[in-house]
Amino acid sequence: MSSPTDRPPARQRRRTRATRARILDAALRELGRNPDSSLGDIAEAAGVARRTLYTHFAGRAALVRGLAEDAVRAIGHAMADVSALDAGRGDGVEDDPASALARFVLTLWPVGDAYRTLIGLAPQDLGPDHLSELLAPARETVAGILAEGQRRGVFHTVVPPGPLSAAVEAHLLALLGTVNAGIWADDGSGAATSALIAAGVDSATATATVRGLHDPGPLPAARRHH
Repeated sequence: MSSPTDRPPARQRRRTRATRARILDAALRELGRNPDSSLGDIAEAAGVARRTLYTHFAGRAALVRGLAEDAVRAIGHAMADVSALDAGRGDGVEDDPASALARFVLTLWPVGDAYRTLIGLAPQDLGPDHLSELLAPARETVAGILAEGQRRGVFHTVVPPGPLSAAVEAHLLALLGTVNAGIWADDGSGAATSALIAAGVDSATATATVRGLHDPGPLPAARRHH
């Protein structure tokens, strides 16, 4: 059994973490620019020797797994932020499902934007089930919001909340794909508005709801399309 004196010094551990983070940052940039970038390209972009990269990641799949692990942590932090925002309102008023969905998209969008490259890489490098595992917590939250919104007459009821959640997710992933392709740019406002419309909120109310989250004030009750 190792003793405390066998552990690397704190400075070395910090340096190791910093190098790993630099490699992952470079991987996101290079793979976003060219999904076929080699590990040598990524090492060069990170400013490290190739052998240093292999010290941290045994190969391309391990590197993409590292990106996925970072994405899971980022999604977890973002979802915690959503919960904290909801709890911090402290006004005793139950959140409108349209506002809840818009707030969720606005909070998660920067994470999706940062890791949109991973969405394309995951099925190829990690297998088709890994992306589902990555998105599972967000899917459950959105399905819950949609179910409540349908119950309260805010969202359409043409399809159940599970399939509706899958449709909204596919819509948002498609929008991220256009960002990745360089044909659209968004801070999340357009995506959140579009998600509300896809769920059945009329466009004027969807726009006002998202705008109200940027500039808090009285929000209109969401109306469904008929």
